[in-house]
Amino acid sequence: MAKKLQITLVRSALSRNPKHRRTVRALGLKKIGDTVIHDDTDVIRGMAGAVDYLVEVIESK
Repeated sequence: MAKKLQITLVRSALSRNPKHRRTVRALGLKKIGDTVIHDDTDVIRGMAGAVDYLVEVIESK
C-alpha cells in the first residue's frame, strides 16, 4: 500500500511569491484549513517543500 501525504494550508498564500501561489493551487489548496491527500511521490514532496512555510504535511499509511 502506497504512503500518503496529508497537506493542509495553514497560512495565506496572498502577498506571496506568484510561483508559490501557483504551487499551492496546483496542490489543490484554496483556503486556509483546506486539506488534500496525495500519494507520497518526489514531485509532491518537492512542491510541499517549496511552500513549507505555508503548509503542514503529515505522513500517513
